[in-house]
Amino acid sequence: MKNIPKQYEVGDDEIHLLINKLVERSASTETRSVFREIFTTVVKLGIESKDKVDINLLNNVLKEFRYSFKVFSKYRNTKKVIIFGSARSKKTSAEYRMADSFARTITRKGYMVVTGGGPGVMEAGNKGAERGKDFALNIRLPFEQKPNPYMDEKERLINYKYFFTRKLFFMKETDATTLFPGGFGTNDEGFEALTLIQTGKSMPRPIVLMEPEGSTYWASWKRFINNQLVKKGYVNKEDMKLFYIAGDVNEAVSYIEEFYKIYHSVRYLGDLTIIRLKEMIPTRDIELLNREFKDILSSGKIEVSQPAKVERERGEYLDLPRLSMKFNRRDYGRLCEMIRVINKANNRGQASSDIKIT
Repeated sequence: MKNIPKQYEVGDDEIHLLINKLVERSASTETRSVFREIFTTVVKLGIESKDKVDINLLNNVLKEFRYSFKVFSKYRNTKKVIIFGSARSKKTSAEYRMADSFARTITRKGYMVVTGGGPGVMEAGNKGAERGKDFALNIRLPFEQKPNPYMDEKERLINYKYFFTRKLFFMKETDATTLFPGGFGTNDEGFEALTLIQTGKSMPRPIVLMEPEGSTYWASWKRFINNQLVKKGYVNKEDMKLFYIAGDVNEAVSYIEEFYKIYHSVRYLGDLTIIRLKEMIPTRDIELLNREFKDILSSGKIEVSQPAKVERERGEYLDLPRLSMKFNRRDYGRLCEMIRVINKANNRGQASSDIKIT
């Protein structure tokens, strides 16, 4: 006899009925099963824990999540770029001016920018962005970091109590990361972005290290990574492909735009990886991918595919063409390389054999 999974319940019939009534009154048909588990978890916590500190933590996190979902929900169809950098950068500094120029240029291309809401590079990002095309995710600190004066549209300003919820929304709601010179916080955000992509916990994205004129900040950082991490075997050499150093605003913007030229998104389904495309690439270029990236396949080959069952059930980009493969879910630096090759595949008049693998 087939085992039937045990339903997630409190174990009290009266409470179970109350939860069901609450779910029916407050949740949509599509979300009722999830909300039933959420309410059950809350009730279980109330029964099992008397620690007010724990309960307050959960309460604050849920409030921050709810409000963040509400703010970002209107803009989900617009690509967004994070701007990280020092809060201590002066208005006259090269990185401030570069961040200002970058925000202006990228928002004119149709992107929105997301900053940490504070002074320095964050302020420059909000200052440079076209009106209505920026967000500020501010953090409440003991010395009270107030939102910078250029984030005057309060509907896209979110104040967080916790760094971890703020960091989650930095990654969840954006499509590219830019890092300007900065301190511990900037490096923390940069390493987290790299780690999430390296481990497959975040979808592939362009990570651009912005090197202002006259600066050696990221060049020195890259030498450290190569000498202390790559050469000593702490990361793979392919992981150096997860980021790109740009010394010019237009170079950075072009790199981000190029990343999404043909590539749209990735869907991981068990041992199957589906790559959604804005347009299908020629057969000769699929053959190129199979030759150049067979090392990241656990078996089989890269081939054209239809939407998977779960994609059809959820209505996920059903109009987009797809490639599927059994990716080894390990070599994400190589996966990012493959995405860049896909984006070059339809260069008109260029034979696939001429596409350079870099």
